[in-house]
Amino acid sequence: MSVTTLPLPLPLLKQGQVEAHYGVSDWTVNSWVRKGCPVEYLPNGHRRFDLDAVRAWVAEQSEPGREQRRRQSESALAQRSA
Repeated sequence: MSVTTLPLPLPLLKQGQVEAHYGVSDWTVNSWVRKGCPVEYLPNGHRRFDLDAVRAWVAEQSEPGREQRRRQSESALAQRSA
């Protein structure tokens, strides 16, 4: 009889651990959550983060966000010059 074991899920991180991992402030993580960063709420209302899900979300946000900000800056400069 063979026994199949499934990998245990990684433990969920507290907000302070996410802040330390990325070197960001609590304000930044709260901003990420408002923008759609994946978060899980415990029955007591505390938040926990799946680091793999957060990594994927941050990667998804980084390049398009930078490109959008660059275009907005260029547009603002063009309007000032006109």
